[in-house]
Amino acid sequence: MSGLITITLRLNGEDVTATVPARESLVDFLRERMGLTGAHVGCAHGVCGACTVRVDGQSVRGCLTLAAQVDGAEVETVEGLSDTGAIADLQEAFHRHNALQCGYCTPGMLVTVAELLDQGGPVPTRAAIREHISGNYCRCTGYQAVVDAVHEVATTRAAQRGEPA
Repeated sequence: MSGLITITLRLNGEDVTATVPARESLVDFLRERMGLTGAHVGCAHGVCGACTVRVDGQSVRGCLTLAAQVDGAEVETVEGLSDTGAIADLQEAFHRHNALQCGYCTPGMLVTVAELLDQGGPVPTRAAIREHISGNYCRCTGYQAVVDAVHEVATTRAAQRGEPA
């Protein structure tokens, strides 16, 4: 028994087949094998959120998810969301509000808030935004700038859809 598993997945819109060790984490697979270094390894215990990516549309901790578990899944990283333009307004708002400083948490934070904004519904309150990002640690910003940026984008997107803010 070799401990290797062949997986096939859709990664940022492209089909990928790879042979991975059975116990390799998704974040290590993405960083070391695929060269996608946006997701970071912070705590390696699923607590800090720096490794957050999407699997089949849901945010997951890449350090707690095995690469073998995403066989047949669609995986999106911050690079993929950025390349498609899906988070361009978020990235601009983060810059405008100085919602990033060292940048270590930023990719995971962007993936997490993109999930919140993609859920639809009314503009999330500041409390709801804080709750949604509570699993993403940031030691630099104090979160207020992040909340401001996310609220601004949510309000703008709602206005563009013709919904009340």
